[in-house]
Amino acid sequence: MGMSVIISAAEAEDAEQILKLQYLGYQPEAELYGDWAIEPLTQSLESLRAELFEQHVLVARLGDEVVGAVRGHVGVDGVGRIGRLVVHPRMQRHGLGGRLLDALERRMAQEGPVSAYRLFTGHRSLGNLRLYARQGYRQTRVEQVNSRLSFVHLEKPAPTPLAATA
Repeated sequence: MGMSVIISAAEAEDAEQILKLQYLGYQPEAELYGDWAIEPLTQSLESLRAELFEQHVLVARLGDEVVGAVRGHVGVDGVGRIGRLVVHPRMQRHGLGGRLLDALERRMAQEGPVSAYRLFTGHRSLGNLRLYARQGYRQTRVEQVNSRLSFVHLEKPAPTPLAATA
């Protein structure tokens, strides 16, 4: 009875499931930093619906259930900015986060030339930092947000078109 996880573009009707997943997935982050007002936990459904039209939003589905999501966009500077990667807790540590990142990078590259991909995470989010390092991201800077939180900014160069087809 095994089902496989399918990654595809999010649709408007996925907004509520994405928001619920985001709320569930970011609880450990809020606890880790002692901050329950982080943006993923306070985002409104209307704001998320707007992002579905303004950004690339991918979901991972297991049957009808959204078990992962990620979003991003390519800026005028040619940099793909990635955010809100979330995987359902029961689906973590099975490579789904990496699959979502790969799929989003490919989707953004189809939009036009991308020079690099950037993202950030909290300094105590060691699992996230390990995932991003495995995916080829390297730390570029650390930004202190407040006494409890610093953002670790990471970047990965985009493959050249020739390297991507090799």
